[in-house]
This record gives sequence, structure tokens and C-alpha cells, in this order.
Amino acid sequence: MQKIYSDADAALEGLLFDGMTICAGGFGLCGIPERLIDAIQRSGVKDLTIASNNAGIDNEGLGKLLRTRQIKKMISSYVGENKEFERQYLSGELEVEFCPQGTLAERCRAGGAGIPGFYTKTGVGTLVAEGKEVKSFDGEDYILERGIRADLAIIKGWKADESGNLVFRKTARNFNQPMATAGKVCVAEVEEIVPVGSLDADAIHLPSIYVKRMIVGAPYEKKIEFRMTRERAAA
Repeated sequence: MQKIYSDADAALEGLLFDGMTICAGGFGLCGIPERLIDAIQRSGVKDLTIASNNAGIDNEGLGKLLRTRQIKKMISSYVGENKEFERQYLSGELEVEFCPQGTLAERCRAGGAGIPGFYTKTGVGTLVAEGKEVKSFDGEDYILERGIRADLAIIKGWKADESGNLVFRKTARNFNQPMATAGKVCVAEVEEIVPVGSLDADAIHLPSIYVKRMIVGAPYEKKIEFRMTRERAAA
């Protein structure tokens, strides 16, 4: 079965449709599948539900799909660096399901493991708990969270072998691994593909069984999400 594709458009061919749910790896601009996001934007697919920690920043990452109004609903944890995300949410143009970061990761992990739901203390007594089942264990309340299962997962890896075993680099590992398992189909973009046997088997972060299609997305511009500077004190 072919796993390596020439580019992002080819890798996503036949997988995209209006109203679908996508799990997208990454955290801010770290470890995001840039080439695949661009291909989704070019496709014109719309009414998307996307589960991701956030939506990038304005005009970068998933922020590009917000600008083109291709996203109908975001399941995410953080919106603070994306003004368009904030504007669309406050104006009622975008549906948002806020989800604590750990809960979001576990919802995707659970979905990938075939677990339909789980109980957690996170969010008890807050807006996060509204409309959710509450159950008491050992005298303490927990809320029921549903596992997330997506039509497609898009992720970014560092290296992969030709069979699809993936290694993530440092903090770029973030949400990529649980998102990958939550998708019915997972498409990965990586910086380098090496021959089978080149990677240490004990260092594999995502086994090839989860990866259906791959592309090499390099070269990448290492973008900085938020830069803070200060003037050097006078000598």
C-alpha cells in the first residue's frame, strides 16, 4: 500500500469532504502540519469541526482556515493569541467547545483506544461541566467526557521511515501522537524520510500502523509565535 505521496494535495486526495471532523496536531505554531493545512485551505472544503489545542495565530496555522471561513466549530483549549478566533467566537460566527488541555489530549487518546467516554475531576463546578453527566466516586464528583473520533488526523513529525514509523522532536511531540490515533485516517508530514531500519525501534513515538499517508514537507521556516524583547541596560 502506498504511504509516501509527492505533496500535501496528493496525500489528502479523496479524504476531504464538507462537514467532516479533523484532529490537528501541534501547539500554537510548534509541531503543526503546515503543508497539510495549506492543502486543506486550497481544497475549499468547508463546515469543518477541528479538534486542536488552539487555532494557531492570525494567518498562520489553522488561523488560515479561520480567515477563509472554512471552520464551523473548534474543539480547543486556548484562543489567546488569535484575534480572528476571538472575533468570530464573540460575534457568534464560530462555535467553540472549550476543553482543558489535559482533557482534550485524553479525549483524543480515548477515541483512538476505542473508549467512548471517561470521568474526570477537571472542570467540575465550572462552565466546562454544563450539560455533562456528573457521577460521584468515593464521595467526590467527576464529569463525563466523551472520546473524540475524527474522520481525519493531520500531524507533523520530525523523521519517519519508509513504512511510517514516526519520531517527534522535543516539544513538537505535544498533541501529535494522541491526535494521530484519534483519526480514522492519519496523514503525516515530516521533515525527513529514512530507510526502514534507520530509526532506533525503542525511540519510535508513533508506530506505522497509525500512519496511512506521508509527505516530506521540508524545508520549514522556524516561525516564532510570540516574541518579547527588552533593551539592554546601559553599561
